Amino acid sequence: MDTARNLIISIAAAAIGLAATVPRSIGGPPPWPFFAFDNAAKDASHPDPTSQIAMLKELGFDGIGSVRPAHVPEALAAAENYGIRVFSIYAVVSIDEGTAVDAVLFEALKQLKGRGASLWLGFTSKKFKPSDPAGDDLALRRLAEIATPAEENGIPIILYPHANFWIERVDDAVRFAEKSGRGDLGVMFNLCHFLRLQDAADLRPVLDRAKSRLRCVSINGADGDCRGGDWKRLIQTLDRGTYDVAQVLRALDEIGYRGPVGFQGYGIGGDARDNLARTMAAWRTINARIAPGDRR
Repeated sequence: MDTARNLIISIAAAAIGLAATVPRSIGGPPPWPFFAFDNAAKDASHPDPTSQIAMLKELGFDGIGSVRPAHVPEALAAAENYGIRVFSIYAVVSIDEGTAVDAVLFEALKQLKGRGASLWLGFTSKKFKPSDPAGDDLALRRLAEIATPAEENGIPIILYPHANFWIERVDDAVRFAEKSGRGDLGVMFNLCHFLRLQDAADLRPVLDRAKSRLRCVSINGADGDCRGGDWKRLIQTLDRGTYDVAQVLRALDEIGYRGPVGFQGYGIGGDARDNLARTMAAWRTINARIAPGDRR
């Protein structure tokens, strides 16, 4: 039974990888599904997954991501009703001894079976500093604890690098994924965390090193040359900021990435509908700029 299940998961992972390298059609629509994080859709008028998903559908987004495990039942029902996807749930767990995984996550993995969503997984530690390989053994045990029910329910796991987490950078996620020996373990690129931690010039080398495991990308407006900057400068609507986000999509196009792209909206504030409408307009404009045959 385990052998058959692992074979199915491996075949599915291979299919995802193949789909991610399909050549982009000239003059066609953006090759990446575009969704919004739940934090970008939440405000006083949209406090719950149902109202958020209704708005995202209206504005042309392909779905919602970063849903908290406790909100999965409502999000799945609303997504089915409005005909869009729940792309991911998001969980942050400690690798330290004496800590435990919230049972709500395990229940959410069961609820997501067959729904095409993934688990974004962030690892933290009070014992180990960010990027410290000394935490590998504990992290591998914690991963195995979560990977077993994830595999049983067909839920891909994507490591989520986050400033000040134990897995802090994309390179950390790639290194750990390789050490895990799990060919289906993916990694995520988050523009805001990348710009906070690294020089903008590192973008293409980081994506090149991650491309075989890259399963999801998040973008947002940001100010350039903002390493170590505050989140208000690092996370803006897509139409704002001095950093040219088109270069991220251009790099993704060049490495053959065809997975989903999400809009990160943490801490932006203001009216969610206005933020998302301007972001969608900017998304379409940026994609028009990088269409094959019109690169600049």
